[in-house]
Formats: sequence, structure tokens, C-alpha cells
Amino acid sequence: MEPTARRQFQPAGAGGLLLGVVLLTIAVGVLVGWAAGSAGIGALIGAVVGIPLAVFTVYRRYRGAI
Repeated sequence: MEPTARRQFQPAGAGGLLLGVVLLTIAVGVLVGWAAGSAGIGALIGAVVGIPLAVFTVYRRYRGAI
């Protein structure tokens, strides 16, 4: 049996995934904040939640690549 191929690390893909997750959480935060009365605070909370979530997502996606 051949071993399964390891995923290759793609820096551009990792950066795109990181940026995409952060922007998605900020957008969700803006929507929730807008519904609650303050879109700016929602965006801030979305960014605070989104940064660690994005790092974790990239880690999970590329954990076996290096």
C-alpha cells in the first residue's frame, strides 16, 4: 500500500483562507451589531472573534502539510 499523499502548504491559499474567515466574521458581526443598534461595535467584536478563529481554521486545514 502506498502512503497517503501529504497536503502541500500553499502560502497564498493559507492567506486567502485567513482573510476570508476574518472578513466573514466581521460581516456577521456587523449584521448582528446593526440589528442590536451599533454596527461599529459589532464589527469590532467580529474582528476580535475572527482573528483567533481564522488562525485556528488555517491550522486545521494545513496541520499535516509541514
